[in-house]
Amino acid sequence: MTISAERIGSDRAPVDSDAAYNEMLMRLSEGSVHKHFDPFTDIDWDAPDFAVVPNDPRWVLQKETDPLGSHAWYQAQPLDKQIEIGMWRQANVAKVGLQFENILIRGLMQYVFSTPNGSPEARYCTHEVIEECNHTMMFQEMVNRIGMDTPGMSRPLRFLAQFIPLAGNTLPVIFFMGVLAGEEPIDHLQKSVLREDGVIHPIMKGVMAIHVAEEARHISFAHEFLRRRIPLMSRPGRFVASLAMPLIMRILCDAIVVPPKQFWEEFDIPKQVKKDLFWRRPESRQSLRDYFADVRMLAQDSGLMNPVSRLVWKALKIDGKVSRYRSEPSRGTDYLAA
Repeated sequence: MTISAERIGSDRAPVDSDAAYNEMLMRLSEGSVHKHFDPFTDIDWDAPDFAVVPNDPRWVLQKETDPLGSHAWYQAQPLDKQIEIGMWRQANVAKVGLQFENILIRGLMQYVFSTPNGSPEARYCTHEVIEECNHTMMFQEMVNRIGMDTPGMSRPLRFLAQFIPLAGNTLPVIFFMGVLAGEEPIDHLQKSVLREDGVIHPIMKGVMAIHVAEEARHISFAHEFLRRRIPLMSRPGRFVASLAMPLIMRILCDAIVVPPKQFWEEFDIPKQVKKDLFWRRPESRQSLRDYFADVRMLAQDSGLMNPVSRLVWKALKIDGKVSRYRSEPSRGTDYLAA
């Protein structure tokens, strides 16, 4: 059986005529108009406290929020090496963030290109693109200030980044699944850091606060986009999408969250540490599950949880409890029963 891209995606017309959806889009657009940030005016990059100086312990990875920071190998390293590893790691996370936003921007513009005149989707997506462009500059400024020449994503993903945005127009449902696969883990990690309110460098805190505030709108849109379109798909298309969703989540999560090869080599980190962190230890497996509690809720609400897809979620070790509401804090106990 052949399933065309159009059937795996969905017809725009029924959604464009959905009054409740359009009202939500207008609220998000108005939010972007009245509550937005400029990284070069809302972050005081040149404040004395923002200076990146040698041997600053605020770059030490927090054991409560970073998997490497909680590992015995990292904690046994001299303070200067912990700081250097922390700076490299945070710079690379920022580089991954800007690369992912770059892919998202290009995919959104592919999607907007075919929207009709007067489309509330077109207006909101363009607002989001503007905000994401600011995020890329903000992340790059953070990388530049830290001074670590980090590559960001792995080489294979950087190659695929040339082609992924094309799905924004040809396979919008699949594309927005990929959007959530990148946004949800980063958002989860940053919220955890901000909730802990530990001793972190002000650059990190300022960047994360802006990113989390605006990503709330972006993630809301991606969830609602999929929730509205998936029920309009053909039954075979929904079944393919139900299997694609967990695969996309796991593949892109690993590509975005796991540091590239250069990181492990530069700091001579034992292979066992990498295995522990991604994703052998019970605690790390729990973190992996926690990233996608909201996405599992979306899959369940939109009819993408079926007996076969549940097996895929479980096989990929990203099954678990479903959020009762978006951004519900994780309880961190699933692994005890696994």
